[in-house]
Amino acid sequence: MELRRAAFGDRPEAEVWGALRGGVEERWLAGVVLGGQGHYAAAASVLGELIPGGGLFGSLAASTLASHRRQLGGHAAARVLDGRALAMAPAGGDGDVDDVDADGARADALLGLAADAVGAGRLAEARRLHARVEPRGWRSRVRHQWLAAEIALAGGHAEHAVRPAEVAAATAREARATRHILKSDLVLGAALVVWGTPESVGRGTDLLRCDLNHTDRRGLFSLVWPTALVLTNVQAGRTIAEGQNVKGSAKNALSCVLRRADPLGRRLAARSPWIPASLLRSGEPPNADAETNFLTD
Repeated sequence: MELRRAAFGDRPEAEVWGALRGGVEERWLAGVVLGGQGHYAAAASVLGELIPGGGLFGSLAASTLASHRRQLGGHAAARVLDGRALAMAPAGGDGDVDDVDADGARADALLGLAADAVGAGRLAEARRLHARVEPRGWRSRVRHQWLAAEIALAGGHAEHAVRPAEVAAATAREARATRHILKSDLVLGAALVVWGTPESVGRGTDLLRCDLNHTDRRGLFSLVWPTALVLTNVQAGRTIAEGQNVKGSAKNALSCVLRRADPLGRRLAARSPWIPASLLRSGEPPNADAETNFLTD
């Protein structure tokens, strides 16, 4: 129960290192939590041990590791893992409240493949994959709405991204899933800011400022730096000092994430166009400018 609260509930900052010595489900849940906290190397180690076992948790582990690779800009590497996850997903469904079942594994894999396609600019493919998903539990419903919003953003239709992001945020709040609430607010805030009307920019900026405070306090570095990144591009109502503080938060969080990543994760980040050069510190790999697709989970 405590691991479920950490992975999908109100304690995403919880210490879960002891669970790495537990059973298959406990280790997978620990990998989920560690990834959210930006401990990518530790998460990759435990998830990599679970994938060869196949079955439900092999599939879920592959999807989870794929998500972590995407968060570092490695969409091509994530696609391979998501393909394995789909191939391993068992048939049938068990009705688990958090989608830790066959239906959830299939949804995770298909949504992951859709996110990979968004990151590669293949929006028609992303839409086809997204349409194949039949979300059951709250988690797959939230992720399904994230992808709808991200596809709209990537297609240049930010105004169409707002509604699915709002639905995702409401669904996550109903489930009391803190990490998913904060990610949903990031997607919603980004959609509002990119939409660009005075009202949407104001609402989005307020939402992102609140989001940054909560993600930073909870130690969710995988969400801190993209939230701060969106805020660095918002000029309205911002002082120079605030802009410098926000950019500093983004740099600190990204630097922490890269230090905690495994060698493959760091290499993927080094080659990724989604890790902006302006946030990298001396000694970290230079890169291209950021795009909206860094949101893909």
